[in-house]
Amino acid sequence: MQTVQLALNAMATRFEILLHGEDPVALRAAGEEALAEVKRLHQRLSFYDPSSTVSHINRMASHSPVQVPPNLFSLFELSQDIYHKTDHAFDITIGPLVKTWGFFGASGQYPTDAAQCEAMEKTGMDKVTLNDQNYTIAFERDGMAIDLGAIGKGYAIEEAARILLECGITSALIHGGTSTMAAIGVPSPEDDGWPIGVVDPQEPTRVLTSIRISNESLSVSAPHGKAFKKDGKLWGHVIDPRLGTPVQGASLSAVSHLSATVADALSTALLAMDRTEIPHIAKKFTGIRILTVYTDQDEQNSVSIGFPSIESNIHSPHENS
Repeated sequence: MQTVQLALNAMATRFEILLHGEDPVALRAAGEEALAEVKRLHQRLSFYDPSSTVSHINRMASHSPVQVPPNLFSLFELSQDIYHKTDHAFDITIGPLVKTWGFFGASGQYPTDAAQCEAMEKTGMDKVTLNDQNYTIAFERDGMAIDLGAIGKGYAIEEAARILLECGITSALIHGGTSTMAAIGVPSPEDDGWPIGVVDPQEPTRVLTSIRISNESLSVSAPHGKAFKKDGKLWGHVIDPRLGTPVQGASLSAVSHLSATVADALSTALLAMDRTEIPHIAKKFTGIRILTVYTDQDEQNSVSIGFPSIESNIHSPHENS
């Protein structure tokens, strides 16, 4: 058994592929083709690159419908579906709020009430029209902007994994920044899956739990990758589109699902949800496993659905199998 490892920097993170097989030349060729797709999608999906397809949409879609490639249109349709299934906790039209809170290429700033109100008026997937007859997207209001940061990495990983499968790869793990990943097969015939550790958001040297994945995906999100402090409170880059403010509830969310795209989107959306909402949302997605961790004063509590047991000092009041 041969092992080949490849990497690429894209989407403000590092993508890595680990491939196992008998022919290292074929493994490398498949891995390079998959990473080339990630690079292509980065150029198409970037919120920050003015030459990207998404930037073109953001400039033009409030003036007239913009035609987009069918696969990108399908991503917008999926985003709209998740928007409805999560009761609007996931919303790709969050661009105006990202800019208002100062997270557009920066570390954040507290906006005025007027600026936040104006951004909220330009936010909402219900203000987007998708025409599946000619693959167009249109905005109802000027100044709306799509930001695929909460789903684009998962989509790129899913497309890369699809290419690996088409190339005949039977054992591989691809991840973006170790936070979203897709597993093909198992590492070796003796294994029942790829072992992945979920790190404690409060203590990065500590693993909360581990999970094995095979022919499925996993995404882990936390709200404070980019953040600033004001009035003793930490304001992170993950914004609740329903409130227009950075999330203040969960400290970590992990989602396992067949689709890396869905897992990526839901791990972000769950950060904005009250713990009582999660079982209701989970019922809308087949084959999903969820772990959401909340820090209540000095105690960590979790909602766990289908995830392996966690450390004994973490309380799981809603665990199901």
